[in-house]
Amino acid sequence: MTTRASIRFLRKGQIVELFHVPPNAMVLDYLRLEERARGAKEGCNEGDCGACTVALGSLRNGKLVYEPVNACILLVGQLDGKELVTVDDLADGGVLHPVQQALVDTHGSQCGFCTPGFVMSLFTLYSQGGAPTRDEIATHIAGNLCRCTGYRPIIDAGLAACGGTPVDRWAREAKQAAKQLAALDDRSDVFVGTPESFIARPAMPETLARLAAEHPDATIVSGATDVGLWITKQMRALPKIILTGGVKELHAVEAARTQVTLGAAATYAEATPALSAIDPDIAEVLRRLGSTQVRASGTVGGNIANGSPIGDMPPMLIALGATLTLRHGDSERSLPLEDFFIAYGKQDRKPGELVWRIDVPKLRANETFRAYKISKRFDQDISAVMAAFRFALDGRKVSSARIAFGGMAATPRRGACAEAALQGTPLDQPGSWDAAIAALARDFQPISDMRASAAYRIEVAQGLLRKALMEVAGTSATRVLGDRKAVA
Repeated sequence: MTTRASIRFLRKGQIVELFHVPPNAMVLDYLRLEERARGAKEGCNEGDCGACTVALGSLRNGKLVYEPVNACILLVGQLDGKELVTVDDLADGGVLHPVQQALVDTHGSQCGFCTPGFVMSLFTLYSQGGAPTRDEIATHIAGNLCRCTGYRPIIDAGLAACGGTPVDRWAREAKQAAKQLAALDDRSDVFVGTPESFIARPAMPETLARLAAEHPDATIVSGATDVGLWITKQMRALPKIILTGGVKELHAVEAARTQVTLGAAATYAEATPALSAIDPDIAEVLRRLGSTQVRASGTVGGNIANGSPIGDMPPMLIALGATLTLRHGDSERSLPLEDFFIAYGKQDRKPGELVWRIDVPKLRANETFRAYKISKRFDQDISAVMAAFRFALDGRKVSSARIAFGGMAATPRRGACAEAALQGTPLDQPGSWDAAIAALARDFQPISDMRASAAYRIEVAQGLLRKALMEVAGTSATRVLGDRKAVA
């Protein structure tokens, strides 16, 4: 196995090779300060507004795929093996790209600061082909904020431009770009810098595990949707960064008969089809988790590893009974996911140990699942309360339950008292649920913060448990997914 001391990526049809890359270097700074390509704008500098959106091209199952990402929180090292496309590249010989022209025709831009990001998000949608609906376009651009134009003409532009088979320069040159990206995939381990300060992107599982064990003080980065903010907002110097995204095996998503297995570097975009197939509620939560840009970069494993008490994914995985596999060097160990979270900011992971794999059981024939995300904004917002319930039924009785919440404690956690109180509860006697609903106040003592008060969180959690039981019992209307007017 060879080691390469450079970052290589495809840019405007040419291979760019960078030999001197500071570990903390961001793609937006590289574009604006090094290339002087200033179409992508710096807005929030934390991955929320979308003004910096660029497209990354990669080969997925032999097919060239373009995804939108936030350049402000994307490390230059993450470009290795990808194609980078910016708004500066789209016009072809003075002729606007179809997406750009549609925005002109529909009057989709006023001040214009956000427009480059909208263009690039719509460009990635255009590259997919097909004819997206208005709702699908709205979901795709949920990570792009506009404060003056309004979204109707922007969505109209998407409807006008994204109506069939792509005919732009990227479609015409797709075979050549795919060949170049395949050539970049030399399976070399990347190590740029010195043992004291470096950015590394191993290509092999063994190399990644060994490097992490040798440098237990290094920052492990999957998608950088969280770590990126450490750099741009907290101004933290991270002298050693190890990227997990170069290991193909860690992107694996396998859907077997009884479970879904995710490699820890699988992005939300990669994992969503298999996870969504488990239950429609999972699909809806994933649709609202971050933005299209965040889901293209962020990983399920990274969300688990950072141990956030308000992450959307852990409560659902805990309710499903997921198992986590960790690796340190050549040794692996597994544990129930709920046992990984010990206290606020503390997980059962020793220095140099990596989150490696997540095994997620599918629902059995007698099991049903519900999940609810409660937040101030419907799209791209952090949860005030995240609830997930898995009920095993014996006829019209709850034989067992797994109840998990985020935002209710210092870690994602199960409601043991409520679970015990539900055992044997008849679905046809709503009054019998009261003990379990009241037990949530013993299971959780949430805090008050900027997102919600402690009293609100308890009341919402109890209401969500009742809502779930009513839906399962059939005493409530069938759940309706994706209705923006039905925000709790």
